[in-house]
Amino acid sequence: MKKIITFSLMATTGMLAGGYKVPEQSLNSMALGAAYVAHTQGADTAYFNPANMAFIEDSHQFMEAGITLANLPSNTYHGVQAFSATEAYPANGESEEENLFLPYLHYVSQPLSNNLRWGASLTVPGGLTKEWESPYQKLFAEEFTLKILEFNPVLSYKVNDQFALGGGARIIYSEGKVYSDGDQTTKPIKREMEGDTLEYGYNLALSYRPDPSITMALTYRSNIDLNEEGDANLYIGGAGQQFGADVTVPLPAALNLAISKTWMDRFTLEFNYERTYWSEYKVLDFNYASPIQPLLVEPFDDPKPKHWNDTDTFRIGATFETGQLTYMLGFAIDETPVPKEYLNYELPDSDAKIYSAGVRYQASEQLAYGLALLHDEKESITLDPQENVNGIIGEFTDGGANLLTASVSYRF
Repeated sequence: MKKIITFSLMATTGMLAGGYKVPEQSLNSMALGAAYVAHTQGADTAYFNPANMAFIEDSHQFMEAGITLANLPSNTYHGVQAFSATEAYPANGESEEENLFLPYLHYVSQPLSNNLRWGASLTVPGGLTKEWESPYQKLFAEEFTLKILEFNPVLSYKVNDQFALGGGARIIYSEGKVYSDGDQTTKPIKREMEGDTLEYGYNLALSYRPDPSITMALTYRSNIDLNEEGDANLYIGGAGQQFGADVTVPLPAALNLAISKTWMDRFTLEFNYERTYWSEYKVLDFNYASPIQPLLVEPFDDPKPKHWNDTDTFRIGATFETGQLTYMLGFAIDETPVPKEYLNYELPDSDAKIYSAGVRYQASEQLAYGLALLHDEKESITLDPQENVNGIIGEFTDGGANLLTASVSYRF
């Protein structure tokens, strides 16, 4: 039976960037920490900057396939859970360690004309599984699982030798699950919700090359409102009831500005600035087809303020090509969109530093393969009394992510 997903999952769980985004969707982007917008090459150009497809001089087709293993270490919490000034309970806990597999596929066609080319990507641009077994964390987030799959067909057009445009459609399928269980606490309430949705948006890109060694680029991925409808199973004291329900949350827009410089056709530096418009997410508000149990109105029906912030991410990547080997390094500083005031166990998110490296081997004129590693290091978060509307008083440590990407690319 179809049930509605509680999209506090989607809008309050993250993996590699503030919120829930996974911007690294190829070998090069993983190795460069997503500082890969201006100096894109090969099949993954279709995803990261479709305008650059017009500058690919080779008349062949390109394809890249790969898979990322994402290891999500446990989050540790030391503190209390307060429900009022006189009701607070020890709530030390540790989330489960998670391992996820994220595949991707990119393709760039042969030129359709001297100025026109098309491509497509299939990616997993976000997602998470977060599970807690400790009682007061389970009350809010026993399990939150999110999957997002994006199909992105694109076109590019070369205006002249210096300027190109690109863009296409974003076709997004998402599904998720949220379970919460307060049976081991003083709040014997429970929810079991699952659901999916199919939504649409667009992406735009432009590139300018004042000379062949310099590329300036701008890309924009549109906001997409995720409109979920279905059923919700809600329980109190072991007795449950099903309700028709709906909720809408934003998948935020993102703007990237980048510049790259290449020396001697071997060494490239790229700087990238990303602005993500998380401020679209102001409130989480569920609507039910009929009144729910009175004791469940406050936890499951009352609008929950979020008031997330727009975020800035700064990235730098270096690429060095020598013979059959290409070496890549990346570093990024990433902001969280989640204010301390509204943070919850679904995502104890914080600012992060991202370190990455990778190597690609050109085995033949047609075939290349490689490996990349990325480490996302989160800062600890301390919440003082009266600082958090969810009654969390304590410290979150650990968390973050470790990723390993393996890929193969082929020109034919």
